[in-house]
Amino acid sequence: MASSWTGERVRLRAVEPDDWRAFKRLADEEGRPGSRLDLPRSAESLRVWAREQAVAGSGDDRFTLVVESAATGEWVGTVGTHHTSPRSGRFEFDVAIAADHRRQGHATEALVLLLRFMFAERRYHKCLATVFAHNEASLALTRRLGFVEEGRLRDHVFFAGRHHDLVLMGLLADEFGRRHALSGP
Repeated sequence: MASSWTGERVRLRAVEPDDWRAFKRLADEEGRPGSRLDLPRSAESLRVWAREQAVAGSGDDRFTLVVESAATGEWVGTVGTHHTSPRSGRFEFDVAIAADHRRQGHATEALVLLLRFMFAERRYHKCLATVFAHNEASLALTRRLGFVEEGRLRDHVFFAGRHHDLVLMGLLADEFGRRHALSGP
């Protein structure tokens, strides 16, 4: 039987304590030029975080899921929700795919599964994405999914020695439903 959490390329699953190593590799990749530079995280902080995620509830509809290859079970990234507002019916997402798995459709499919859940099952009305203006890959991804540009926050974030614009991308549930089936596989 097909799962609502499995597509052709990916399967979404809960974070397990042993996933900390994969999150460490992903965090180490994030220090690439053109991205925000955060302080390095210790292995112990990621072990603790993964243990906490493995037992965390999602009562506020904020959660992190692991993205695995449906074919191999290999850990390829993460997807999750944040800034949820059930009263207003909106939420934001984040997605991060390991460098050796990018541009293979993993992020697109993981986001379709996530958006389907949030719109059809949790009854949210709108998803908002904030994307660095120079991040053409992420802008293209959101546009492919049906997001439209709603605005730009000029010189809004400072990193890599200068200020950067953020592009606000929005997608309504009915817009998603016209492009993607709201029911599972």
